[in-house]
Parts: sequence; structure tokens; C-alpha cells
Amino acid sequence: MCIFEEKLDEMALERLEDFEYAFSDTDGEMTSFFYHTAKTRELDDLLGDIHHKILDMERAIIRDLIIHILTFSAHLLKAANFAAELDCFLSLALVARQNNYVRPTLTEETLLDIQNGRHVLQEMTVDTFIPNDTKIFFDGRINIITGPNYSGKSIYVKQVALIVFLSHIGSFVPAESATVGLTDRIFCAMGSKLMTLEQSTFMIDLHQVGMMLRQATSKSLCLLDEFGKGTLNEDGVGLLGGAINHFVAWDEPPKVLVCTHLTELLSENFLPKCEQIKFYTMSVLGSEDSSADVEDLVFLYRLVPGHTLLSYGLHCALLAGLPKEVIRRAALMQEVIGNNQPVDRLCNENISAQDQQYKKAVDKMLAFDSLDGDLKAFFEDIFPS
Repeated sequence: MCIFEEKLDEMALERLEDFEYAFSDTDGEMTSFFYHTAKTRELDDLLGDIHHKILDMERAIIRDLIIHILTFSAHLLKAANFAAELDCFLSLALVARQNNYVRPTLTEETLLDIQNGRHVLQEMTVDTFIPNDTKIFFDGRINIITGPNYSGKSIYVKQVALIVFLSHIGSFVPAESATVGLTDRIFCAMGSKLMTLEQSTFMIDLHQVGMMLRQATSKSLCLLDEFGKGTLNEDGVGLLGGAINHFVAWDEPPKVLVCTHLTELLSENFLPKCEQIKFYTMSVLGSEDSSADVEDLVFLYRLVPGHTLLSYGLHCALLAGLPKEVIRRAALMQEVIGNNQPVDRLCNENISAQDQQYKKAVDKMLAFDSLDGDLKAFFEDIFPS
């Protein structure tokens, strides 16, 4: 029995002989007093603490169930693993059927022959994806890819790595045909963006390339995307050139794909002339003149033999939405620097006129007599209505 706010005194308890004080409870500003009576004692003897009995029964049931299940744990784990493996196979099969993948051919030879390969994710995000071939046999195992920004170089090298990886896990691959040599490792130096690492992007690239140079074998696939761009141009060219020369010196180098804007590598003095190095570029429809109208360029996303010295950075800036006055200024600076001419300081007429107004206002303030001058006339002169 519960009585709110006020505890029964002794006189009241004498009149209520069956009431026996049990405990009190305070909820906020309200205090409740609880008493045993003859009826509550009868209910307590009959039912007891039902809640705790229910909990004890639940624990006993769960314990018995666990003991029973553990008897068949080996069979249950085997079934769960089989279901997980089946789920993976069905997922791979469904994606392969929906996106026209083909069954690759794995071989022990150290080669890579992909016909019209595609990127598994990129092709799902664009209206039209341009496929590319990859042919790396016993010669030409080091492919250096130059070309403009935004032309598809990084997507290409990633799609090659993904096709090789999918081939090794038993999946069909996005291509017309693919013959893939057994690959022991895939090394990547792709410019990591992990914010948790207390290192610069360039230092992360150095560690990745160092691991690549120490541990790669003839059966490895090595990807270098813009390695050397995070430092001075001279240092970057030297490091990238040194890494490529290191691979060339091997009797049987790994399969290497290099994307770079460091066109100094194309000089005869940086890399040796050998059959192991081949040059490719991403084709562009437009003028070969770097000063051409950036709006006249069309990226074809097609890998072709050769190399290019142009990056078409202004065209990429236009695609990214930079203001046209910024692009015009950049084109002007590019032209005068290319002709070894001095760059004229930017002079905007509107800015100059505004600066002249400020200068006149400052001159008037300096010439104003703060003791005898007419302050109202002074401000009306500076800020005419």
C-alpha cells in the first residue's frame, strides 16, 4: 500500500493494525510511503517477486539454448561460411551478367593482354565510357603515360589493377577479353589522402615507392601516379627517373604503369633507350598549340602510343568552372613567360578608380583642420549624396 506525501504517525498506525511500514521513495518533489497489509502479505506469499523470477527463467532458457547450439556449432559454422561464400559468388555473377563481363584467362606467363578493358565503377557514373587495351609482354614492361589533366590516365591505370585483382579472386572482368599472368603483388603509389597519417602526401608516396622497389618481383604489378609532383620539379624528376632506371636494370622487371606530367623524362639523357620502356599518351582532339583556345579542345580518353608535352591545364580549369577572366589572365602569363618576356602587373580600371577615390578622401582628411573646420561640410564633400 502506498501513501503519498505524508508518513502515517504512530496513532494512525495503532488504528490501522494491519499496516506495517516498509520503505519510502522520493520521486522529484513527491515522497511515497509504502506499507505492508494483510492482503499484500497474502499476495506476496502467493506470487512473490514475479519480475525477478521471469528474468531467472529467461537466463535459464538462454543458457540451455546456448548449450544445445554449441553441440552443433561445427555444422552451423560450416553452413554460415557456405552461405557467405555462396553470397559472394552470386554477387559476382550478378554484376558480371548485368555489365557484360567476360571470363579471364589466367596464365603462369608474366604477361598482361586486355582487350577493351573498362573501369568497374567509372563506367557506371558516365554516359559513355571509352575502353582501352593493355598489352604488356616480355618487352615493353614499363609503360610511361603522359597526357593532359582530366584525360583519363589515372582511371586507366586503376582499371588495369582492378581487372588483375578481379581475375585472381575468381571474378569475371569488364573487358572483351583478358589474359592475365599470375600476379603476386599489386603495388600502388597513387597519392594517398589518409588524414590519420602524420605524414605529407609526398612522404607517403616515398614510402610506397620504397616498398615497391624493395619487394616487387617479375610477377608484380606496380602503379605510379604523379610520383614526384609533391616536391621541387628537379627533385621529382630525379626520383621518378631513378625509380624507372632501377626497374630497367632488372633482368625481368615487373609490369610498371607510370602516369606523369614531368615531361623532362622524355629527354634522352634521363632514361636509357631500351625495349623495356614504351611511351603512351591520352589522345586529344584539337590544336597542338598550347596557346590555342581552350574551348576548342576535346578529350578522347583513348590510349595511343606516343607522348605529349602539353597538359592543357587551362582547359581543365575551364571545365572546373573557374571564372573566364582568371583563365584569360593565366593564358596571358603563359604566353609571355613562354616568350621570355616580363609579366606586366595586373591593372583593373575599376579597382584603380576606386583606389583614386580612397586616395582623395585620405588627402582631404589629412588636410582638414579639426579645430576650426566645418565637420558637416567636410563629410558632405567626401561622401556627396
